[in-house]
Amino acid sequence: MNKTNKQFPLVVIFGRANVGKSTLFNCLVEKQQALVSKIEGTTRDSNIGRVNWQGKIFKLIDTGGIIDLKYLSKNSKLFQSASPPAGGADSKFNNDIEAKVQQQARDYLKQADLILFLVDNKTGLLPQDKQMALFIKKLKLKDKIILTANKVDNIKQLAKTAEFHKLSLGEPMPVSAANGSGTGDLLDIIIKKLEARKIFSIDNQSRSIAGTINNLISVCIIGKPNVGKSSLLNSILGYQRVIVSPIPHTTREPQDTNIIYQNQNIALIDTAGISKKGKKAKGLEKYGISKSLSALKKSDIALLVLNISKDITHQDAKLVEEIVERKKSLIFIANKWDKIQEKNTKQYTNYIYAKLPFAKFAPIQFTSALTGEKTIKALDLAIEIYKQRQKQLSDSQLSHFLSRVVKLHKPAKAKGAKHPRIYELKQVRTNPPKFELRIGAKDNLHFSYLRFIENRLREKYGFLGTPITIKIVKGRNIYGKYGKSK
Repeated sequence: MNKTNKQFPLVVIFGRANVGKSTLFNCLVEKQQALVSKIEGTTRDSNIGRVNWQGKIFKLIDTGGIIDLKYLSKNSKLFQSASPPAGGADSKFNNDIEAKVQQQARDYLKQADLILFLVDNKTGLLPQDKQMALFIKKLKLKDKIILTANKVDNIKQLAKTAEFHKLSLGEPMPVSAANGSGTGDLLDIIIKKLEARKIFSIDNQSRSIAGTINNLISVCIIGKPNVGKSSLLNSILGYQRVIVSPIPHTTREPQDTNIIYQNQNIALIDTAGISKKGKKAKGLEKYGISKSLSALKKSDIALLVLNISKDITHQDAKLVEEIVERKKSLIFIANKWDKIQEKNTKQYTNYIYAKLPFAKFAPIQFTSALTGEKTIKALDLAIEIYKQRQKQLSDSQLSHFLSRVVKLHKPAKAKGAKHPRIYELKQVRTNPPKFELRIGAKDNLHFSYLRFIENRLREKYGFLGTPITIKIVKGRNIYGKYGKSK
């Protein structure tokens, strides 16, 4: 966790389960990023967002709720060590999902510049709150605390916040994450305390603001449950950003991590596994799948993670369809390569393309998230593919290209006896690339010829890993607009 990017000050939301941490997080970052539910322990991986207030930027982290206070009390030394024990009586702490949630929360607490200790004004002061306050004091983090009383939805509920003075953590700051009241005042206090601690660096802030303006490559890590998506993210980052477990659907919501690699801003998004249930899924699993597809829609590039030690399935093919239909660039991540004894990349490449023939334009990267083998190569590919998505071909380039292609292979007719005439090929947009092919008003072109042109475009100009759209427009263009015929 010491590798977390500290370009921004770090503010951590901390508290017991169901006090409204995720709701407050969404309110402060001004988007519905964190999954909100009444189910205890809904948040597993800590959500990370960015807040810009009064021209200052800080990173906000929503941690999972602390549930097993008796266990933590018994093992309080875990909070003072750099990492939990590797085995023995406390090995459960490494393997249990909820223990990992709490371990992750602890690690972020140790890095925090400020901590929003969130309590629930409606339920009032509970023994769990008192125990957590003691943990905070044992960690010597009291000076970083902003005690925040959530669910103060109206002025009548304000008086009840007085009981939280018993925690001896200062004046409780009343807010309502649900309706936003008091959050502006809370942000003012956060900025004031960060400035008092001299956390903000003018150079860092100016570079950070510039970084938000520069091109950002959005990379979505997607795939079926348990193919190694979260392990891939952790391997790329070099630290345990997200919780990994053999239990399906450990990841419940997309997890964004912004990094700078090769001087390029990249947002890596780890998504919940998309099972064959799809729309028939229920509860948190259904919500997780919906959020995964939403994350894909907002991305530039998809890393489709395949468990190469197992057969490619119909579900993998459906995911490729989802990616291609949305015109997203694609990289196949053939993960768990360490499990393959005879590592014949050519044989496995042919196998993948044979099973997924409509995505032969996508490169394949063989990796092992477990050992870290070649996982960083996925970022190199993503940067190259992003450049390819931006490629713009001039009219003269395409005119020469079209002349050669037509001589190589005459346009194939869809119906009728006459070969169609192609007047022009023009690129009308980038990111992703789209072309318009103008033919005669009464001509018909066979769909296979479009595929022929696409393949020749790729041979000549690249467009690595990126879907190409070619739209047919009819009519001679003597007026400068498509559709006008002589």
